[in-house]
Amino acid sequence: MALMGTSDPSRETEASQEKPFVLRALQIALVVSLYWVTSISMVFLNKYLLDSPSLRLDTPIFVTFYQCLVTALLCKGLSTLAACCPGAVDFPTLRLDLRVARSVLPLSVVFIGMITFNNLCLKYVGVAFYNVGRSLTTVFNVLLSYLLLKQTTSFYALLTCSIIIGGFWLGVDQEGAEGTLSWMGTIFGVLASLCVSLNAIYTKKVLPAVDDSIWRLTFYNNVNACVLFLPLLLLLGELRALCDFPQLGSAHFWVVMTLGGLFGFAIGYVTGLQIKFTSPLTHNVSGTAKACAQTVLAVLYYEETKSFLWWMSNMMVLGGSSAYTWVRGREMKKVQEEPIPRRTRRVTWRCELLRSPRGGLACPGRRPMNTMLLSL
Repeated sequence: MALMGTSDPSRETEASQEKPFVLRALQIALVVSLYWVTSISMVFLNKYLLDSPSLRLDTPIFVTFYQCLVTALLCKGLSTLAACCPGAVDFPTLRLDLRVARSVLPLSVVFIGMITFNNLCLKYVGVAFYNVGRSLTTVFNVLLSYLLLKQTTSFYALLTCSIIIGGFWLGVDQEGAEGTLSWMGTIFGVLASLCVSLNAIYTKKVLPAVDDSIWRLTFYNNVNACVLFLPLLLLLGELRALCDFPQLGSAHFWVVMTLGGLFGFAIGYVTGLQIKFTSPLTHNVSGTAKACAQTVLAVLYYEETKSFLWWMSNMMVLGGSSAYTWVRGREMKKVQEEPIPRRTRRVTWRCELLRSPRGGLACPGRRPMNTMLLSL
């Protein structure tokens, strides 16, 4: 069971090309299905934990803290298992280094904001509106890339972002018209989108501190999050609310809580698996299609009735996101295919004049001539 991408990509490509088409298609279908099932199940399970009328648990920070704790323990457990059984599990060695933890801390603060605002958004909005509420991630990617990295964006990419913004505002308007709009949930969704963009930018800066290992970064992020969540639990009074929770001793409650942590850990693995077996572009397209299926499932499961304009807002968000992925993919492909500018200039080599065995003059270690054409 390989959980760390340390294999040679060229060998993997050659191996995949040797496999029959039917087998490769079956592998891709299974991986994509696994990603869809894991992601959708995690959203519905978190919605149950955060806003279920039967559970009545009003401790969103504790739910997030427990999921981080489960993820950190799973990482450490797999690391120990890999050390004991090298052939069975491929996982990096994890040792808690306080210096590394401090260097990862700024990213961990953004990571805490990302997962907390995600869960708070899901608590206050319906699953059907959840994707629209967090749809501004692409827009923040473009904005922060310009402000922090000074990277400009093409006109067509900006046009797709305007479609996403239009779909977001139309969705907010339609939620308000139906009387189901939660401004608190919408604000949390916008903050979650901002933190997702910041997390992507700062991850690139912090990765060298953990030897470019995503699993080491996951471990340190979740350990830091567990420590930082403790004062929040005390300040917000969630520990007191948890003590008064009637189902605290219920095995069903802790099984569901642990399942939420398992899904939180698994989503990182299946995301990497889908990218490995397909491509980053295909992964984004699959994520968009999954969001569409998740919205339809939520409307059916909760027996909701939505207007035509509400569905149009979802289509604008999903269509704009897909169009942005397609535009950026074409732009990156174009950059990769552009030939490197070549300048030809005449260079005169000054060398010690030696007599060539065949007669004439020669330069040591050079072609037997004094003047050469170089393409730079």
